[in-house]
Amino acid sequence: MAKAHVLLGLLLIGFSLSVVDARKKVGIYEIQRGNFSLKLTNWGATVISVILPDSQGNLNDVVLGFDTIPSYVNDTTYFGATVGRVANRIDGAQFWMNGHHYRTFPNEGNNTLHGGNRGFSKVIWTVVEHDTGEFPYIKFYYHSFDGEQGFPGDLDVFVTYKIVDDYSLSITMTAEALNKPTPVNLAHHTYWNLAGHDSGNILSNTVQLFASHYTPVDDVTLIPTGELLTVEGTPYDFREPHVIGSRINQTAFGYDFNYALDKHGDENNLRKAAVVKDHKTGRQLELWTNQVGLQFYSGNQLNNVVGKGGHVYKIYGGLCLESQGFPDSVNKVYFPSQARRPGQDYTNHMLYEFSF
Repeated sequence: MAKAHVLLGLLLIGFSLSVVDARKKVGIYEIQRGNFSLKLTNWGATVISVILPDSQGNLNDVVLGFDTIPSYVNDTTYFGATVGRVANRIDGAQFWMNGHHYRTFPNEGNNTLHGGNRGFSKVIWTVVEHDTGEFPYIKFYYHSFDGEQGFPGDLDVFVTYKIVDDYSLSITMTAEALNKPTPVNLAHHTYWNLAGHDSGNILSNTVQLFASHYTPVDDVTLIPTGELLTVEGTPYDFREPHVIGSRINQTAFGYDFNYALDKHGDENNLRKAAVVKDHKTGRQLELWTNQVGLQFYSGNQLNNVVGKGGHVYKIYGGLCLESQGFPDSVNKVYFPSQARRPGQDYTNHMLYEFSF
């Protein structure tokens, strides 16, 4: 184990960005086990690429993204990013906590989305550990200051990406409130296309979600109504595997909903959340998480985004599976609380298991 900036053979492209503290550097880092590899950057603790074989042994990059770091700086899609301090939407960019009223930065109309205009996806993280051994990993750290984007209290945040088996990836996000109660709801925002990032849309993928209920939203603001409804009899029912495109026209705007995951788990207290299968390549993704919610997003707002290799990502070009607390829980008293008091830890643990 060694600091990333002195590690022999580290893939690192460093440069200063005028929009942030010029004393800090942004780099590209790699972890690899066999023919399974990831490239990441400490800009937003972001996943840039995930290389996997298919059923024939052909390698391809299965996540959407950009070729250069400056493209991530100006990105509005949140490709591969760590989002927070509170992921998803906060109604009216305000909330009450511990008897105090807080206003957060409104960056989506009147609402706050993914932490504001300079949330965790728009800051430089520190690389605190980078190990290229048998089970390689990289660990990022960010200190969020009291009042950042309107959120109360200082918060220490860590994100660790680790290859834990030949084709298994663990992502662990932890945070600790230091001096004030604060909401914490982190999420990982990679866009997956198991056929390859440049292969077209994901409408032929089969998806299974282990959730019997979802939190419906207002069709205009996408803020949860506060209800918890059954998926039965709706196009949002993925309890059995369904092709994404088979019922998407029955939805108002595609899939962009938080699902309340069913209460089952393994010996590590992880819930099986989702299975995605691409039948053309044989690649399959299975996601486990310790969170109560999962945002399933079908890339409805992708609009001719020029990505890696000049490929243009169009609507439905990738899907997101964001394990999280329920959106707008700071304003919905019946939703599970995301509040953390000083000294109270927060953990969002995800396990991605790939097969072919």
